[in-house]
Amino acid sequence: MSIPFIDLKSQYQALKPEIQARINAVLEHGQYILGPEVRELEEKLEIYTVAKHCIAVSSGTDALLISLMAIGIGPGDEVITTPFTFVATAEVIVLLGATPVFVDIEPDTCNIDVSKIEAAITVKTKAIMPVSLYGQPADMDEINAIATKHGNIPVIEDACQSFGATYKGKKSCNLSTIGCTSFFPSKPLGCYGDGGAIFTNDDELAQACREIRVHGQSRRYVHTRIGVGGRMDTLQAAILLAKLERFDWEVDQRVAIGKRYNELMDNAGIRRMSQRKDRTSIFAQYTVFIEDRDTVQAQLKSTGIPTTVHYPLSLHLQPAFSGFGSIEGTCPVAEAVSQKVMSLPMHPILTEETMIAIAGSLREVLS
Repeated sequence: MSIPFIDLKSQYQALKPEIQARINAVLEHGQYILGPEVRELEEKLEIYTVAKHCIAVSSGTDALLISLMAIGIGPGDEVITTPFTFVATAEVIVLLGATPVFVDIEPDTCNIDVSKIEAAITVKTKAIMPVSLYGQPADMDEINAIATKHGNIPVIEDACQSFGATYKGKKSCNLSTIGCTSFFPSKPLGCYGDGGAIFTNDDELAQACREIRVHGQSRRYVHTRIGVGGRMDTLQAAILLAKLERFDWEVDQRVAIGKRYNELMDNAGIRRMSQRKDRTSIFAQYTVFIEDRDTVQAQLKSTGIPTTVHYPLSLHLQPAFSGFGSIEGTCPVAEAVSQKVMSLPMHPILTEETMIAIAGSLREVLS
């Protein structure tokens, strides 16, 4: 048995004519940076999320960076975020000279623990950046309420894993001041390189983000602010437009597969990530909690079942962030789950037979 962790090849084969047609159109007109497909994609993503503005950018990391720049984050500022996420979340804070303030996570969802945010707010707090981890939105209403209470602190949802998920009926990416997502190939909606997008309902922030992505330019060779080279590649927009045509089907598939996985794990007595009733996960990853993870991974690999770990070391313990005051023991939940989380194969065409085989193998290894 050999099971792919994700299956982008099959997805491409299903969409090959549409993808090739979109790519060929770009090759014909030759506008490779911010071509017409980029604006078409932005318009369709605005409709999908019901956000007023979508700004397509070069990556999910740049989406976060540009958003922080747009709200004026700089040296001396603090940004509250989670330690249990990909490095980019905190990396962009540090790149701007600000300080990431790590708040521990919930043990069952691995999202930021909202009950601990307020205690971390200081006069230097200039933003809160929760992550909608593994495809499930954080408790955004509670976070927004805390931010409002403390002087309307901007809230940036790092939705780089949750595009397509919902929270109380609203789409992830349109749940706060700004939402950011990634179109990295393995994401629920992925291109064939790097890509990302910023979403906001604030006209001024949208304008700032548009200018920042083109080196702070308001019109040709007029630079009103410091910016970056964060423009989206037109070929990537073209690929995303083709994939967007069947994205609703893929969302339904991912949700159904995630729920079926839940049933199989529960029946096998395997602890898995909790899903809150007021939100729908897109299951960017399907993650369980495993003791003696290394041994289990090795045994599953020997049977042809791939696994991976998101994330084996919390950010507050990473050497790159050692100068920001967090030490071992400051985020005990994140430290504990980082030793147990393990992600299983997950993609929209995962079959019932394959899921049963994965759950059975995992149960057998654990027993």
